[in-house]
Amino acid sequence: MERLEEKTGYRFKNRQLLATALTHSSYANERHADGCQSYERLEFLGDSILSMVTAEFLYAHEPVLPEGRMTRLRAELVCEASLHKVALGLGLGKYMRLGKGEEHTGGRERPSILADMVEAIIAAMYLDSGMDEARRFIMEKILDGAEISDTHRSADYKTELQELVQRKSNQHISYELTGESGPDHNKLFTFRVLINGEPSGEGSGRTKKEAEQMAACKALEVLKG
Repeated sequence: MERLEEKTGYRFKNRQLLATALTHSSYANERHADGCQSYERLEFLGDSILSMVTAEFLYAHEPVLPEGRMTRLRAELVCEASLHKVALGLGLGKYMRLGKGEEHTGGRERPSILADMVEAIIAAMYLDSGMDEARRFIMEKILDGAEISDTHRSADYKTELQELVQRKSNQHISYELTGESGPDHNKLFTFRVLINGEPSGEGSGRTKKEAEQMAACKALEVLKG
């Protein structure tokens, strides 16, 4: 606990909040009789806090950016890949509490779980000390050095992919839902983009539109080499 607190830059007054933020539902279910809780409720709160702080950041730093582009940029800044990177930097994998089944199937290294735990930790900080500490963590670990370039400002990956692929005739793009997880109030969707029926990229997001954008982004990375 102390080592993780050093990495986050915050010392909890109530360490049970941190313990809950690191507890997967598989672990909590095995210890349900003991009143053990998973991170899912904290993740729900943390997702909203992260979204608000990121919106504030973009509003302050991008005074001429229209709402639609700010929405896409916010989704990119706080997507699963971005949060997974933060989790790896904190070494969350070795601190999380998993049930036996999830442990054996590689849950400790699963990007979606690690990303969710980052959001749970944000909520734990908020509940322990208020918005200032949560905002500090988000700014330092997630938004510090965020690249807001002209490319990001105009990012509409689906349109860009469509334009790139259609330079050749008889090309067809489609998107398919490959998975969804999480409670109804906080779903995570995964989509795959297919070019002429061949899988070309996969991405995840809190909405189906966001997941499709992330899949298109991955396909563009492959096509552009």
